[in-house]
Amino acid sequence: MKQEEYLHSLLHPASNDVRELEKYAKEHNVPIMEPLGIEFLMQLLRVHRPNNILEIGAAIGYSALRMVEALPESQIVTVERDEKRYEEAKQNIRLFGKEKQIHLLAGDALHIKEQIEAYGPFDFLFIDAAKGKYEDFFHLYSPLVSEHGIIVSDNVLFKGYVADPSKAPERLEKMVSKIIKFNQLLNEHPDYNTTIVPIGDGVAITTRKS
Repeated sequence: MKQEEYLHSLLHPASNDVRELEKYAKEHNVPIMEPLGIEFLMQLLRVHRPNNILEIGAAIGYSALRMVEALPESQIVTVERDEKRYEEAKQNIRLFGKEKQIHLLAGDALHIKEQIEAYGPFDFLFIDAAKGKYEDFFHLYSPLVSEHGIIVSDNVLFKGYVADPSKAPERLEKMVSKIIKFNQLLNEHPDYNTTIVPIGDGVAITTRKS
């Protein structure tokens, strides 16, 4: 699409280290944010300037490292349940020299709330883990977000299947259905305002109602 190509042409070149991470992710099928999505997230952080960030879903540490790039003084707690990905994230955070800013926790975010809660409250919550569990993550961790904090959820349009579920492969139908349900929850929640931005794979921005 011409518009997307144009936006990609405006992106600032990433550092060699970041490009290596992106290359590794592509070669090993590691899900990371799309270029326009991560740029949007970084700009959102620059505007909001949160001090304490919680990320659900570290993968190989890519988005946490990009968030610190946007806000070098911020503190990030990021959680990863997959042992291999956790070790890769740990190594990448060390290679980038960001161990003081990024606190990597091993485990399923649905099971280690007490451990995560010790680092809170948070000014910014980024949900980018198992898509079928987004609603659970939201219910569990939104109370840890400060009054004027922001909650961002990635992949909420999921390759266009959310807008047209009939085109989703059978193996993805259940997950797509859960994302649709999650989007509906955000849209109708009495305590929150949500806007879905059709950039990257779809980014939901949620704030508390005043």
